[in-house]
Amino acid sequence: MTYDYRVTKLANGARIASIEMPHMHSVSVGLWAGVGGRHEAERDSGIAHFIEHLIFKGTKKRSAREISEAVEGVGGYLNAFTTEDHTCYYAKAGAQHLPVLCDVLTDMYRHSRFTPTDIGREREVVREEILMYRDHPGQHAQELLSSTMYPKHPLGRPLTGTLETIATFRRPQLLSYLHENYNGNTTVATVAGKVRHEDAVAQLAPELGKLPTGRKPRFARCRVKGDKARVTLFTQETEQTHLAMGYHAFGRADERRFALKLLSVILGENMSSRLFQKLREEHGFCYSIQSGMVALADSGMINICAGLDACKMHKAVRMILQELELLCKKAPSRDELQKAKDYTIGQTLMGLESTTNQIMWMGESIIGYGKVLDPGEVEKRVLAVTPEQVRAVACHCLNSARLGLAVVGPMKDAEEIRGWLE
Repeated sequence: MTYDYRVTKLANGARIASIEMPHMHSVSVGLWAGVGGRHEAERDSGIAHFIEHLIFKGTKKRSAREISEAVEGVGGYLNAFTTEDHTCYYAKAGAQHLPVLCDVLTDMYRHSRFTPTDIGREREVVREEILMYRDHPGQHAQELLSSTMYPKHPLGRPLTGTLETIATFRRPQLLSYLHENYNGNTTVATVAGKVRHEDAVAQLAPELGKLPTGRKPRFARCRVKGDKARVTLFTQETEQTHLAMGYHAFGRADERRFALKLLSVILGENMSSRLFQKLREEHGFCYSIQSGMVALADSGMINICAGLDACKMHKAVRMILQELELLCKKAPSRDELQKAKDYTIGQTLMGLESTTNQIMWMGESIIGYGKVLDPGEVEKRVLAVTPEQVRAVACHCLNSARLGLAVVGPMKDAEEIRGWLE
């Protein structure tokens, strides 16, 4: 299958990408700013996420309620998220409502008011969000894993910021950050559905073309140091003990990223995976266990998460480490690897049947690689991975010098946990 992606670059650097899906009745639109948590100074921790919230609170011509009603009133939906290296605002509705979606999103993106009243109110909302995550042990373990893997680095700080940093945010600081980072060179618009590229450009270019050219934000590069595993324990009375285990990997431009993805699938991305079969099906240690990968400009991570009874933690961790060691010693069979390839390709292609997933594919591609990746080319690269390449990636990544482990639960001795890793 071929995908006819089209991209127009405006004079100020802003890019508008689209794919026409004439068989669909809907259209999805995304506005992306290439700035996120890793671009923040320590005193600004959480500011990108805070701005993401505030942009929904009203513009010069719409109140917060009118923003929601404009999209929901035509049967659509509106949302946003912040990551380590970008922020995305997106909406979906019937294809005939493309002008409404583009008008609402560009209005929010360029003309949000940031009133002191809204800032104060949203400060309380974000505060509750931070506390909510702390009440979810699995989510808390993930945040602790980041700080364990990237100590004293922006990638180790929570995207929401902290109760201390969000308390300091004031309107001049927020507007300064917005004006510096929401510019032509950081902005990408993506459109997918029953829409022609020319129509998408006509709807978006007049407003996005007014953004100052600006420049892309800088970030502190990540350098992996250390010779032993790092462990963080947060003692909390919970029914389950939640563990999040991570290994430093390489950045998104590294040619080995395709082998790393297949390694993650083999380990724990579905019910056929080694860890799911071993820990759940064979031993009943947990309800779910899963793996995943993160790929950033200069670094990456393969991680494993699970929730289980504290008394089973030692055996579970040892069993996970044994499976990882096995992959370092012996390459997966061609049959196992082929199944992982088929799963990876199948999940990608099924996902691209959705207009929302298409705008995510385009936006993440352009921000990460400067162009829209061709799914067909990605498929070829996945199919070309050999069993030995998977084993080599496992040997490179899955060693104790690259390991971080975060645990949330009733356990009290971090040194005991550290001993399990030796």
